[in-house]
Amino acid sequence: MTIANRVQKLREKLPERGIDAILISQPENRYYLSGFTGEGYLLITPQDTVLMTDFRYTEQAEHEASDYRVFQITGELMAWFPAVVANLNGAKLGFEAANITVAFHERLTDALTKASLKIDLIPTEGLVESLRMTKEPAEIELITKSARITDRAFSYINNVIHTGMSEKNAAWLIEKFMRENGSDGIAFDVIVAGGANSAMAHHHPSDDLLLPGAPVVIDIGARYMGYCSDLTRTITVGAHTGEFNRRYEIVLKAQLEALEKIKAGMTGEQADAVARDVLKEAGFGDCFGHGLGHGIGLAIHEAPRLGMRSTDVLADGMVFSIEPGIYIQGWGGIRIEDSVVMENGQVRKVTESPKVLQY
Repeated sequence: MTIANRVQKLREKLPERGIDAILISQPENRYYLSGFTGEGYLLITPQDTVLMTDFRYTEQAEHEASDYRVFQITGELMAWFPAVVANLNGAKLGFEAANITVAFHERLTDALTKASLKIDLIPTEGLVESLRMTKEPAEIELITKSARITDRAFSYINNVIHTGMSEKNAAWLIEKFMRENGSDGIAFDVIVAGGANSAMAHHHPSDDLLLPGAPVVIDIGARYMGYCSDLTRTITVGAHTGEFNRRYEIVLKAQLEALEKIKAGMTGEQADAVARDVLKEAGFGDCFGHGLGHGIGLAIHEAPRLGMRSTDVLADGMVFSIEPGIYIQGWGGIRIEDSVVMENGQVRKVTESPKVLQY
């Protein structure tokens, strides 16, 4: 699908939200609709597409967003915004409520008032995100390439990690490997959590040393041409204990059942329950405190959401994570996560790193 096709699909949605045009400020949405990787705003109306940016990015914008009229921002908001939207006098202009601050909204309102423009600013949520939720084949290909980098990074660290290495050192080696092997950057801060730290789902790597036999949660993701991947594996450095093995097998069973049983047409809540029920039956329901998964694309966390009370309906073309876990304060945690795509009504793994523990 071309940029023009995406813009047209968005235009068709504007009347449904009761707006005549929309101001795009969210970075991933701006890129999705224009291909522009710099800073700025998009104005999309039924007849026009305008990319507003400053001197630093105007040449870049002309190359990356050839479908757009580039408007160079100079000075304060009052100096340029009314000129861009003057043709919308009397219209309803949508803005991305989840991205615009109260202070910036006040500045927009003030600029319109001082310019004597009667434009109603209408908050919108999830408008572009609803388009991004279903991935095009080219997007899935980019996510797959991102996943290959992530898989190779895990294989690398799994071979070099050792007792006495710090969490920070391991995290840096992973990030360095990904950047040197095709990743444009990291999709999120690398997580390496050893021992009791692994009971914290989003632990920040510390100077703590990895101890023999203790769980080590490694959560990583590459970014390739804007698209993310997400992978978590839990290992130990040194021999596994029987307690670790038992808990690991429970989490693995929950994930494998989710991979097998989650189908198109399920809600995020129903999908979450597939894995959650396995953990509950094993007596660890209270140790799984987050949702089963989240959408993956230009952002590492986007729609759909797989979790309790999620009404998102899963459909072909959606890419998301499946990541059950057990977290026990004072002992540690175990999480197993893959990026997957829904195809022909069922889940297909995009990440491929092995999950069988090495004894």
